[in-house]
Amino acid sequence: QVQLVESGGGLVQAGGSLRLSCAASGRMFSSYAMGWFRQAPGKEREFVAAINWNGNTYYADSVKDRFTISRDNAKNTAPLQMNNATPEDTADYYCAAAESPSDAAMRFARYYDYWGQGTQVTVSS
Repeated sequence: QVQLVESGGGLVQAGGSLRLSCAASGRMFSSYAMGWFRQAPGKEREFVAAINWNGNTYYADSVKDRFTISRDNAKNTAPLQMNNATPEDTADYYCAAAESPSDAAMRFARYYDYWGQGTQVTVSS
């Protein structure tokens, strides 16, 4: 069992930066794939970024070269660094953990086993 808690959301101006944190409790954190998803009002939840147990990273085209996902297995955290934010990045952001997903599954929410409660990000123009 893994429990996830997100933090770091808030209001940022377009072009600014924000760092979201995902803190995980439970054993075997280093063996899980970690992902970030987001959901804007009236839209479906969408993939943002993921990092596998081996450090391989995956990004949605819309955030590539602006966002960076990482993991610290000693601290059980998986932060998401958001740079050059745009109003289109406004959404609730969710951290998720998956047990042994394939690389092809990393982008799909249905393969993730545990979810946090989310943190809200608002980017003003």
